[in-house]
Amino acid sequence: MTGSLLRDLDLDKRQILDLLALAAQLKRDKLHGDEIPRLRGKNIVLVFEKNSTRTRCSFEVAAHDQDGRVSYLGPEGSHLGREESVADTARVLGRMFDGIAFRGYAQDAVEQFAAHAGIPVWNALTDAWHPTQSLADILTMTEHHGGGVEDIAFCFTGDGRSNIARSLLVTGALLGMDVRIAAPAGLRPPPDVVAAAGDAARASGARLLVTDDLPTAVRGADFVYTDVWVSMGEPDDAWAARVPSLLPYRVTDDVLDASNRSGVRFMHCLPAIHNRGTTIGARLYRQFGLDGAEVTEEVFESKRSIVFDQAENRMHTIKALLVRALAG
Repeated sequence: MTGSLLRDLDLDKRQILDLLALAAQLKRDKLHGDEIPRLRGKNIVLVFEKNSTRTRCSFEVAAHDQDGRVSYLGPEGSHLGREESVADTARVLGRMFDGIAFRGYAQDAVEQFAAHAGIPVWNALTDAWHPTQSLADILTMTEHHGGGVEDIAFCFTGDGRSNIARSLLVTGALLGMDVRIAAPAGLRPPPDVVAAAGDAARASGARLLVTDDLPTAVRGADFVYTDVWVSMGEPDDAWAARVPSLLPYRVTDDVLDASNRSGVRFMHCLPAIHNRGTTIGARLYRQFGLDGAEVTEEVFESKRSIVFDQAENRMHTIKALLVRALAG
């Protein structure tokens, strides 16, 4: 795989598996102190409209491990979108850097970067897609599952319109996995995403289910995945509509038990609202009486939770992406 990654559909099955294999090898090399730097002399810029913990740290550590250099332009760190257009910013950065990671709102913005920069551009999250997260998620699943990728069944429960639900649906379809999305009727993945996943599934043999029936969707799942109910950038009053709609899709011990899998694992791309320990968590408790939102504290802190394995694997898969794009 070389070049840009703007959405999960930019990759085929062979390219995904290649990135996952390289990520696993780079992870082993780092653990044993055998890593070979392949990005020496490469300069990468992170253009972030949204704040970040895992994504920013993953790109920075991945590049530094490989002897690359990173510059960071945060929400207040550039003229992007205010005094200077995306196209002009892309052309400027393309003269100075070897690759651009963009994290922001509109999918059109990352596509404009790719159209005008003349260098590889990676989608580090937009409102539509989150391809670097889905790569980390599949790597994590393969580490916790004894069979091949085609044997893995996972269920995403919650807001099916979210970027990660879309990315997981499409990536799972490309890989021939058993993918279930459980979401209320008004919060299902967009029809064009479902159609694209269906096309990929017909080629790969993937099994896809998009339903509002969580018990059916979770039955037989090896992994149960959820995400926050209100994403960064959405208004606070969105919670009033989202909580009653998504409360039946909250991940509890009973939901995991309903998989009928003794080795079922819980996944979340983080940050998660699993108690009252954050500003948002405390406010949801006062407003709705909820201790945690999309997942309970008991599940999040249990041995069935592998959320921090996912977080670490962001760095390894992003490193593989950088190496393939910039070093071949």
